[in-house]
Amino acid sequence: MKKTALITGASGGIGKEFAILHAEQGGDLILVARSGDKLNALKEELEKKHGIKAEVIVKDLGKPNAAKELYESVKSSGLEVDYLINNAGFGGIGNFHEKDIQEDLAMIRLNVEVLTELTHYFLQYFTVKNAGKILNVSSTASLLPGPLQAVYFATKAFVTSFSNAISEELKGTGVTVTNLMPGATETDFGKVSGMDKTVMFDKTASPRKVAQDGYNGMLKGKLDVISGLTFSQKVMNMILPFLPKKLVLKQVKQMQTTK
Repeated sequence: MKKTALITGASGGIGKEFAILHAEQGGDLILVARSGDKLNALKEELEKKHGIKAEVIVKDLGKPNAAKELYESVKSSGLEVDYLINNAGFGGIGNFHEKDIQEDLAMIRLNVEVLTELTHYFLQYFTVKNAGKILNVSSTASLLPGPLQAVYFATKAFVTSFSNAISEELKGTGVTVTNLMPGATETDFGKVSGMDKTVMFDKTASPRKVAQDGYNGMLKGKLDVISGLTFSQKVMNMILPFLPKKLVLKQVKQMQTTK
């Protein structure tokens, strides 16, 4: 039986790769993002190439009530959802007190509130039918504080903690929640956030590889999936808990300082 995946932030980057991967498996799609042109182009491409059905919902999830409106739109249309992939999000670099507070509040809204709302609404649906999978896109940034991206790192820390907690709550329900933690990835995120001009983005992972790791982890019901790290970054992740926090903060700040 075909599985339908709802993907937020599906117009580009990792979100687009999720859509391609799912279509390659013969699954139907509900594609959500602000860019209707990009979504419709992707819909046409995937339907033609893979013989699947893709629905497009043009929605700015950063707007008030957008998450609830999206859920109600899906339910009222009679669309069945088997997988929810919460991919939409954004970042921004700079000293917290010097940044536009409205931008950071919008980041919290999209990265935290919208993800939480959609997870809540679809879990109520999934638990009734005792089936469903959720993939929340966090970041390796969730594992430590991030000077110069204080709010972004904090939002991703929420996503990881939240996803892990509800995964345990859902044991025995037939529903799983997987937390994907990519490292620096070659997407528009780096350019939009300004991170492409930092040491942290000197070596970036393929969005296809990150999406593949996350998608496979979701299908297996894994708790956490870390993807897109170099060998040295993997080693650093292993020793981070044992390093003095002040040293870690200094190193992260240096890595995020624009060249």
